[in-house]
Amino acid sequence: MWAAAEIVLGSFLHNLRVPFSGNLLTAIALIILISVSYKWREHGLYWRAGLICALMKAMSPSAIIFGPMIAIIMESLLLETSVRIFGKTYLGFITGSMLAMSWNLFQKIFNMVIFYGGNLVDIYSSITDYVSRQLNLQFDAFWAPLILLLVIYSLFGVATAVTGIITGRRLAAMPPDNTLPEHGVVRSAPKSQEQPFTWSLSWLAADVLLIAGLLVVVSLTKWYWWVITVIPVVTMLAMRYKRAMRQLSRPGFWSTFVMITMLSALAFTALQPGKNNLAEAILIGIQMNFRAVIIIVGFSALGTELYNPKIRSIFSKTRFSQLPLALELSAESLPSIIADMPDLKTAVKNPVSILNRMITRVERRLDEVRGEKMCEKRVFVVTGAIGEGKTAWLATLAGLLKGKGVSVGGILALRIIKDGITTGYDVSDISSGVRTPFLRNTGSETMGVERFTVNDAGYRAGYIALDPDISREKDVVIVDEVGPLELRGRGWSKRISELLDETKPILIIAVRKNLKEAVIEKFRINDVRIIEVGSGDAVRLATEIAAITAKRSRNE
Repeated sequence: MWAAAEIVLGSFLHNLRVPFSGNLLTAIALIILISVSYKWREHGLYWRAGLICALMKAMSPSAIIFGPMIAIIMESLLLETSVRIFGKTYLGFITGSMLAMSWNLFQKIFNMVIFYGGNLVDIYSSITDYVSRQLNLQFDAFWAPLILLLVIYSLFGVATAVTGIITGRRLAAMPPDNTLPEHGVVRSAPKSQEQPFTWSLSWLAADVLLIAGLLVVVSLTKWYWWVITVIPVVTMLAMRYKRAMRQLSRPGFWSTFVMITMLSALAFTALQPGKNNLAEAILIGIQMNFRAVIIIVGFSALGTELYNPKIRSIFSKTRFSQLPLALELSAESLPSIIADMPDLKTAVKNPVSILNRMITRVERRLDEVRGEKMCEKRVFVVTGAIGEGKTAWLATLAGLLKGKGVSVGGILALRIIKDGITTGYDVSDISSGVRTPFLRNTGSETMGVERFTVNDAGYRAGYIALDPDISREKDVVIVDEVGPLELRGRGWSKRISELLDETKPILIIAVRKNLKEAVIEKFRINDVRIIEVGSGDAVRLATEIAAITAKRSRNE
């Protein structure tokens, strides 16, 4: 929502040379953030929204990118910091808004100093000294204009915060907008009807370069270069990203967008009479349409490529594990959010209903995504150091799942310890509870691992317990102690590959921490969730898995 305002209004206000346009955009952002926090109370909402908005702003048609990106991130961090300190109160919101709004002044001063150097400060100082002498002022006039501007910015921040609080309270009392049309909502087709998509990091890099290049071409060259470059590239991207392009196939959306941008071009010309004729005004509208096509196709392409399992795997190891999905959903939702943006009169007259409409659309899409994710096969990798208790944790989880009516299969690797030394492992069939000797420290090797030798009876028992024909009837299948044997293509390697091809069972794999990445790479596990035994909550996971299986049963 924030990015839609920045991209559409930001470019429009910049073209019109509207004074204090940065403050207007900041005010809109703060009103959105404060008001929606009355409905969405997630921790860290502001800085996360700022990060997503800044990344989306990077693909804006505006020629000035990095300044607004820095401003967006700083505004979100300042509001977040204030709310963390003072809470979601009048004091927290007002202080955060004053700081965020005042940042515009500090950034402008900083930019001017960077652009013009220290001489600018000398010139400013000379002017204030002259004014001080002429008016016979009894104080240093150097800081007076800056302080006055800071006061004005701060008061504007106060007014913005109060507006956001009032809007938020009214928003919290409103029911969802049941009149919302279905335009722009992309519904996933059943997987059996979809062609497999091949992700590519090379394509991702190419998409970024192509989109940035097209925006430069549209901004700086004549119209015939737009036709020569934009149409072939957009056609090529549309052919590659067919699933992401569904939202562009709606004639109503495009006719509305073309009409709005053409009218905007005419209004821009009318506000500056004598500078442009009608042909130039129409050309401006066409230029805006070309930019719109590039932006929408570009976000769709990037959103698809950012779902690359390799990228998600990298982010899954950090605190930003949800960033690729957030960017994908934001890029996918941008056209429908833009379509929901009203004219200025409606926005000023009834902003609460507009926000409620956007929130309803977002929540509807999130419900769809959650439903899709609930029905997808999930893989959980339970990891920890040697002797940290992975098997005991899995045994507890299996018991909790069975207690919730979840059908559990698979195997546990039960350690045998003598005089404080591990002498072997037994395979325990989770379904039957039958325990069979598996690994023993005999001093000789057959298909052994480390210092242990594999017992054929235990191997057969585990192989049967992991049989896909048996596991297909289970809700959850657990494979304990996947490690060196499986990395060499032995042990339970074949069974794990077969289980990954199944559509029903949730697969839970236990792996030593130092082998985690190797196992994920070996079996090309894309949709994976990592659980550290030391900090993992078995009760919470059991509840989550029970909800997933219940959802699947209802769908079936």
